[in-house]
Amino acid sequence: MSDKKLHPETLALHAGYRNDETAKSVAVPIHQTTSYQFDSAEHAANLFALKEFGNIYTRIMNPTTDVLEQRLAALEGGVAALGVASGQAAATFAILNLCQAGDNFVTSTDLYGGTWNLFANTFKQMGIEARFVDPADPESFRSATDDKTRCYFAETLPNPKLNVFPIKEVADIGRELGVPLIMDNTAAPLICRPLEHGAAIVMYSTTKYIGGHGTSIGGMIIDGGNFDWEAGGDRFPTLNQPDPSYHGAVWTEAVKPLGPIAYIIRARVTLLRDIGAAESPFNAWQTIQGLETLPLRMRQHCENANKVVEFLNNHPKVENVIHPSIQDGEAKRRADAYLDGGYGALVGFELKDGLDAGRSFIDSLELLYHVANIGDARSLAIHPASTTHSQMTEEEQAKAGVTPGYVRLSIGIEHADDIIADIEQALSKC
Repeated sequence: MSDKKLHPETLALHAGYRNDETAKSVAVPIHQTTSYQFDSAEHAANLFALKEFGNIYTRIMNPTTDVLEQRLAALEGGVAALGVASGQAAATFAILNLCQAGDNFVTSTDLYGGTWNLFANTFKQMGIEARFVDPADPESFRSATDDKTRCYFAETLPNPKLNVFPIKEVADIGRELGVPLIMDNTAAPLICRPLEHGAAIVMYSTTKYIGGHGTSIGGMIIDGGNFDWEAGGDRFPTLNQPDPSYHGAVWTEAVKPLGPIAYIIRARVTLLRDIGAAESPFNAWQTIQGLETLPLRMRQHCENANKVVEFLNNHPKVENVIHPSIQDGEAKRRADAYLDGGYGALVGFELKDGLDAGRSFIDSLELLYHVANIGDARSLAIHPASTTHSQMTEEEQAKAGVTPGYVRLSIGIEHADDIIADIEQALSKC
């Protein structure tokens, strides 16, 4: 059956793999190997010259990781994908695949703290400028664009601000100017499909909902195959000018017989090969186990989160609740336009007594875990200002939606009554 005819629940179990050709095993095998036997000297030479595709070394590709890549590409409606060691590696590669020293990219201010630091500091040291703009006004992306702008970047459901990004509005501006939109869809798998709204590239920290069990770090970049890199000409020198890494290959020309995969091929054979942020086969296999139940888990995550929001919204000690389901105006319109089947499982709230009350709440939890993660099957809680966003200035924190008393919950798939009971007893001690 064609993958395009199948529903997400089916793709999560079947895309990219039927059975092992040798052993006929139905479960995806763990190819825990560094290297692969070449058939001949000619075969090896062809693989290294990219005259044919095949396994060379697990730093570049691996059969287990390949199944995960194919499955996520099918779920997103993309043409190909690249698995890497973490979500941070995915964000890094997604930008470095287009940007060089002297270039810039325009990014939403509504970002996870680690991504903000990567963009504002580490990329700056590489000579790449991140231009931060407020996504409340999509036109701010146009205003920040010049002839050195290589891409736009944003999070679908930004952690922790939770205002859904205007994907189509910004993607349309980008396509008018010849600039691709890269979407980090980590917090909204299945409930949002950015490629359908005009994004060119989707990336994930698969550590979160896709893996789902808090066991394995990983990241994924998915090429939509819907952006004409060649038409961009000078805007994309990494794809349209000779690459000295491969004897002057021009990627937009070299891969034409294989389809619109210039972006993802360069990311694999240049960045992954040279930087080496490869996902381990075991982590890829663990992530596949999580992916197979993702549709079921996302439904339960979202259902439980709605119940928690209702409880918090009526609690006398809670000053403000942040969740797309209870937003209004333009924020709610975007949530309804881009989220299908749920509003996500991240819930933010602020206590009336501020910072001290927030810390007391965290320290009083018994069921919810206090960890630096989201998207686990278990319910989690954290105080972003002192942890995930602590490297940012107070001004930067405010732009990202982090106030001193803000608490972020990642609602799991336990029984909703048990989750709420733990939140209630912790609030009673604040």
